[in-house]
Amino acid sequence: MIAGHFGFAAGVKARERPVPLWALMLATAWLDVVFVPLFLAGIETLEAAPDSPAGGYGGAIIHADYTHSLLGAIVLSAILGAGAGWLWGRRAAVVIGLVAFSHWVLDLIVHRSDLPILPGDAGNLGRLGFGLWRYPTASMVLELAIVLIGSALYWRAAREVAGAVRQTRADIAGATVLVSGIVVLFCDFTGILGQ
Repeated sequence: MIAGHFGFAAGVKARERPVPLWALMLATAWLDVVFVPLFLAGIETLEAAPDSPAGGYGGAIIHADYTHSLLGAIVLSAILGAGAGWLWGRRAAVVIGLVAFSHWVLDLIVHRSDLPILPGDAGNLGRLGFGLWRYPTASMVLELAIVLIGSALYWRAAREVAGAVRQTRADIAGATVLVSGIVVLFCDFTGILGQ
């Protein structure tokens, strides 16, 4: 769902023009950004899903019991939102916080039941995930739709506010978001990026 997360950020940028696109892109990947050092430290891990070819699209079960727990996602989103508020004001704080939390919501749709409710799976309350990754074509279509819609919204909004010279830059930026999203999606689907 990497490309889908970025497509969502581009769509939000179309509506929330004062918030920098780079901040929205960071926000939508924030849970994974925090996951990386925990993964490298062996605190959070990945394993191949038994019902998926190794390295294939959505072929991992994530054991991100802190970054991708429901409560962990809320706390991490609030922290990032607070930082954005300090830089850009209250509205940006809310937008960045919600975009960061959108990562968990989109993951809920595609992940198998591997998202705990509390950090560290405290209380053993069960794990959430609707498992769309079990159907790679359906999840890829959803992700591609998010990328296409987000890119189109971003491109349209950028052209509305741009002058002639800036319209060219807006076209390039919109095309970059779209092409990048499609390339990442293709590489992920074909297993080029691995798991």
